[in-house]
Amino acid sequence: MALNDTAIRSAKPKVKPYKLADSGGMYLEIAPNGGKYWRYKYRFSGKENRLSLGVYPDISLAKARERHREARTLLANGVNPSDYRKATKASEKLNGANSFEIVAHEWWLSHMKNKAESHKNKVIRRFELYLFPYIGKKPISTITAPQVLEAIKRIEKLNILETAHRTLQATGQVFRYAVQNGYTIRDVTVDLKGALPPTSTKHMAAFTDPKKIGELLRAIDGFTGTLTVQCALKLSPLVFVRPSELRQAKWADIDLELGEWRYKVSKTKTDHLVPLSVQAVDILRTIHPLSGHGVYVFQGGHSPRRPMSEAAINAALKRMGESPLVY
Repeated sequence: MALNDTAIRSAKPKVKPYKLADSGGMYLEIAPNGGKYWRYKYRFSGKENRLSLGVYPDISLAKARERHREARTLLANGVNPSDYRKATKASEKLNGANSFEIVAHEWWLSHMKNKAESHKNKVIRRFELYLFPYIGKKPISTITAPQVLEAIKRIEKLNILETAHRTLQATGQVFRYAVQNGYTIRDVTVDLKGALPPTSTKHMAAFTDPKKIGELLRAIDGFTGTLTVQCALKLSPLVFVRPSELRQAKWADIDLELGEWRYKVSKTKTDHLVPLSVQAVDILRTIHPLSGHGVYVFQGGHSPRRPMSEAAINAALKRMGESPLVY
C-alpha cells in the first residue's frame, strides 16, 4: 500500500530504525531520533544498492517520488543511479573550481605579480563590480560571447566607455589564460571585436607658453579649496612627478631636514630621489600638522588611511577652468 502524508506525519520513532514502504523499492526510514529518510532500494549488476532521496519534511512525498522516478529511468537505461549521482557531484565540483571568478583570480595572482598595487587593485575591482555578479559563478568553459557582452554593455550604459574597454581587454586575458591551462577551448572575447564603440581620445597639449604657465600658477595660488588640495596643487609644479606618485606620497619617504623625497616608482619599480626646494619643504611643513600622524601626505577626504582620490585634484582644476590630469 502506497504512503500518504497522514501516515508519514503520524509515524513515531521506535527503539530501532524501521521502514514504511511506498512502491517500486522506495521507502521511508524512521530513525530512533525521529529523523525520516527517503530511500530507494534497487539491484544493479546483481548487487543490492540503496540511494538516498532526501529527508522529510524538506523533501515532500511528491518530490521523493519524482526523484525515485528519475532514478528508475536511469536504471532502465542501464545506468547505476548511485554512480550517476557521484559523477554529477564531481562534475559540479570541477565546474565550481573552474568558474570564471576562480580562474580570473588565478590569472590575476600570476599575471599581476609584478604590477603596481594601484593597477592590480583597479583590475580586480572592475571584475568585482562588473563581471563577477553576472558571470562569476559560471564555469568558464560554458560562458558565451553574448553573456560577456551583456555584462560589458552594463558598463557602457554607465557612460564609462574606457572602463568597459579595459574590462573587456582584461576578460580576454583571463580567457586566454584559461585556454593555456586547459580550463576552456577558446577565447570567446575574440568574437566581440568592434562590439563597443571606440573611445574618443582627447590629447591635452602641454604648456609651452610662459604666459599660460603663469596663469595656471596664479590660479593655483588663488585656489580656496581644502588645505590638502591646496598643498597638492602648489607642490605639483615644484617636484615634477606623476600625479599618481604625488597623490600617494608617504611621510615615511620624506626627509624635511635634508630636503629629500625618496620613493620607489610604481611603474618601473626603480628607486627615485626628488630634491625638495625650500618652497616645497614649506608646503610640506604646512600640511604636516594635518596629516603627519598618518601614512599619506595627502589623505583621502573619506578615510585618512587612504590617499587623496584622483577626482579631488581634477575637480579643483576643473573649477579653475583647466584640463584634468591623466593618471
